[in-house]
Amino acid sequence: MASWAADCAERVLPLFEKARPNDDRPRRAIEECRKWADTGEFKMATIRKASLDAHGAARETEKDSAACFAARAAGQAVGTAHVAQHAFGAAYYALKAIVVADPENIIKNVSKEWEWELQRVPENLKDAVLKIIIIQNKGSGVTIKINKGEGF
Repeated sequence: MASWAADCAERVLPLFEKARPNDDRPRRAIEECRKWADTGEFKMATIRKASLDAHGAARETEKDSAACFAARAAGQAVGTAHVAQHAFGAAYYALKAIVVADPENIIKNVSKEWEWELQRVPENLKDAVLKIIIIQNKGSGVTIKINKGEGF
């Protein structure tokens, strides 16, 4: 899950880095996530700092911008080390970043990203992802929600 979450966040990271080229906090969060996923070892203080730093970077951007959502995706990805459900947040925020990055092509871009995410999620977790991340086409727009139902 952590590798998948990092992959989702990394796909939209350029949206953050374009807006804030000198701020590497979201990139460092993704790197910490990958390090943990590769080794199985982490220090909670390091994970927490990386997550909080990425979310801090998000707060310093425009509230509903692609850069904000991309930074939040990174913060959620590294948070997977603490709580597995944060992986869903990484995918969710990556999708949100895609929505606001190109308002003219929302449906096409979200469909493409969603397909990419679903192809890479571990097979045994695909049903959970489909139940938790809800995408609804609404005319020319898209609504993306997290279903925080039982067990979330």
